[in-house]
Amino acid sequence: MASKDQLQTTLKEKYGINKNISQALDQNECERLLNLLEIEPIAVKLVESFAQKNSHLGQNNASLGRLRSQAEKKLLKLKSEYLDLEAAIKNLELSKVSMESRKKQLEEERNTLELEIKNFASEVETLKTKVSTLNSNNKQLNDANQQLQKENKLLKNIVDEVRLKLAIEMKGLLKLEDSEIRKGIIKLFKATLG
Repeated sequence: MASKDQLQTTLKEKYGINKNISQALDQNECERLLNLLEIEPIAVKLVESFAQKNSHLGQNNASLGRLRSQAEKKLLKLKSEYLDLEAAIKNLELSKVSMESRKKQLEEERNTLELEIKNFASEVETLKTKVSTLNSNNKQLNDANQQLQKENKLLKNIVDEVRLKLAIEMKGLLKLEDSEIRKGIIKLFKATLG
């Protein structure tokens, strides 16, 4: 008597029944199936149809297996890309927070600088006013100085004239007698006093 494995091999070779189909049968059932197929042509036709369908299903399963394998690889790749994108998004969010912080800092610095510029502009206006006032005062001082120089020159001329008159009168007095000297000195004082 043949073993179950031998019977399964015969079923495979003679009728195309795969061992994975005949695996569910015990040794006795495998033997009865072989006997049935030998005496019933319709059973052979049915088995061949099942075998063909099984072969077709096997090819479909293999094709689906390949597609599934490709899909699993693609899924792994997509998961990896997803994780990479997630990490990149986190980095971008951290960068965004950092950039927003830097932007806020720069805005504060800009506001401080604008305030300083306003203060400097105010100081410049104050200094312009002071310079204008100083220029005006300087002009007044220059005008007053020129006027004083003219008056000094005029006074010097008057003093020189008085000295000259005094010298002339003194020279004349020196030639006169005593009483006449007194009269001349009085006349001289009157002339110098105006």
